[in-house]
Amino acid sequence: MSFKVQPAAPARPNRCQLFGPGSRPQIFEKMAASAADVINLDLEDSVAPGDKAQARRNVVEAINDIDWGAKTLSVRINGLDTPFWHKDLIEVLENAGERLDLIMIPKVGNAGDIYAVDALVSAIEAEKGRKKRIGFEVIIETAAGLQHVEEIAAASPRMQAMSLGAADYAASMGMQTTGIGGTQSNYYMLQNKEDAGDGPRARHWCDPWHHPIVAIVAACRTHGLLPVDGPFGDFSDDEGYLAQARRSATLGMVGKWAIHPKQVALANQVFTPSEEQVREAREILAAMEEAEKAGQGAAVYKGRLVDLASIRQAQVIVRQAEMIAG
Repeated sequence: MSFKVQPAAPARPNRCQLFGPGSRPQIFEKMAASAADVINLDLEDSVAPGDKAQARRNVVEAINDIDWGAKTLSVRINGLDTPFWHKDLIEVLENAGERLDLIMIPKVGNAGDIYAVDALVSAIEAEKGRKKRIGFEVIIETAAGLQHVEEIAAASPRMQAMSLGAADYAASMGMQTTGIGGTQSNYYMLQNKEDAGDGPRARHWCDPWHHPIVAIVAACRTHGLLPVDGPFGDFSDDEGYLAQARRSATLGMVGKWAIHPKQVALANQVFTPSEEQVREAREILAAMEEAEKAGQGAAVYKGRLVDLASIRQAQVIVRQAEMIAG
């Protein structure tokens, strides 16, 4: 273990982030009543340029008037390369109450982008006397963002979470796909000719999102942020969504976006530890506790060796389950 201890991520559930356009206030109450842990009111891609001003007013009103319960409430602003982002921050933070938790910054390319938003947010907070310090979550969706992912994660004490935006990431990288997440039909390996014999050669599909997911998880874990998988575009494909979410969870992500209400239950299903997982984790911790009492550094659980690394894995599951239950 490094002398510098890995910091803990924010202790809050983040299994599902449900997005809704700021231009559709009629759905806000339903979003508040959903089972999502995080609500993202969107001022960016889902809002047409001519609707931006009204969307800001809708979002301010929703933050002030709707009961969001214990959910984390976030507003996605427009990108820093647009003429909208500064007004998003000024109008929302000057007029919305203390209920707002996070600002989501899209298409972040480097630490300087975070500094720019931080400076403006800090000035507004000081001028308005806001008591609650706004946190940041960002989206990695460009080649530059991936290249500078660690410096972005470390850019501000306000940083809390980081997501992968697959569609814009694919465009920035010049990938030949229009799919948003999931398997890409042309990204596959062929079975060796010798192994196939005279029959057709089997295809083995690979995960084109593996590298950015691992890079985001590593940067987040290094700097104490929550790594989150982004959207899955085909909301008619439940099995495809579940497959993508399970891969992301296996690689260390704590949750996934929902761009349709039906995806909320799917995300919660994957990112909530099962009763069996929690029970086994508690049994591993109990087995190690008994081993330590006997002066042993490892124990045998169900025929396999468990040690201090096993304890850390089990503790992650137990803490997550307790946090969700709480």
